[in-house]
Amino acid sequence: MRTALVTAALLLVSGCGATVAQDTTSGDGPVTVTNCGQQVTFDRVPSTVVTNDTGITELMFALGLSGRMAGYVVDGANTADLRTSPWKADFDRTRKVADKISKEVVQGVNADLVFAGWSYGFSESTGFTPESLKQLGIGSYVLTESCRNGAGKQRGIMPALDALYTDLRNLGKIFRVEAKAEELIRGYQKQIEDAGKLMAGKPRPKVFLYDSGQDQPFTSGRNAAPQDVIAKAGGDNVFGDLDDSWTTVNWEAVVQRDPDVVLIVDYADGEANTPQDKQRFLEGFAPLRNSPAVRNKRFFSLPYAALVEGPRNPASVEAFARYLSQA
Repeated sequence: MRTALVTAALLLVSGCGATVAQDTTSGDGPVTVTNCGQQVTFDRVPSTVVTNDTGITELMFALGLSGRMAGYVVDGANTADLRTSPWKADFDRTRKVADKISKEVVQGVNADLVFAGWSYGFSESTGFTPESLKQLGIGSYVLTESCRNGAGKQRGIMPALDALYTDLRNLGKIFRVEAKAEELIRGYQKQIEDAGKLMAGKPRPKVFLYDSGQDQPFTSGRNAAPQDVIAKAGGDNVFGDLDDSWTTVNWEAVVQRDPDVVLIVDYADGEANTPQDKQRFLEGFAPLRNSPAVRNKRFFSLPYAALVEGPRNPASVEAFARYLSQA
């Protein structure tokens, strides 16, 4: 078994770093898509889009749509994402408009569309919602991974990779780049299929996704991207029974589920900044000391943007499958 913590940079992604030509169809006339169960109509192709968060922004870049953007919003502490992004060149040439999204920020750049998600920018507590933007004459598109499923504020209405493909197809239709969207989807599906072969016939390890939190761990239920990243790579998410996306659990539940592997989210969370810090915390946490993951030092990390819905997900599956297959 491997004993070193591995951080995958994920620099090998289909179409990485390249701005592709957009489809040449004029796309005159309105377009309607289904977004979070609602029919949403766009009268024209958006031309001054503001995106919130790294994975959402990279969806636009993967489709070759940087020229349709007024700018992006990414937390200033999240440097690991930008450093490891396959679309770093697109980030460099696209304007960062703020660290935190707000109505004032998007109005300041004359945005005609905001692409964000619930807990990825949209929040009733801040007053920044699709409804509030509609009152300002600004359209919205909600990340499908973040769609609420009818149980309070729990999120997730479909498997995470289906959410990725849904958003690519919807964005392809909205921006008239449907051929590019289908090209990406075919490539991602092939990449994931090939990655799945690496663990074929091998035992499926139990995997605990550790995002952050020392008093209570923040992890992934079955509706967030890590569920499919783990499953397609050949493992089982120990919290895959939770009908939610990103959620808080308790340490007793983690201990009871006795993980074989810990998948760590690499970003500065203000509490334990690096994957190595998080590993040290888990190794020193007495209740987990006898778990197979800690006992055998089976820790692997991926950047935050690789573990939220976005175009890095397929490469994440491949990277994690390679790690698991080497045990």
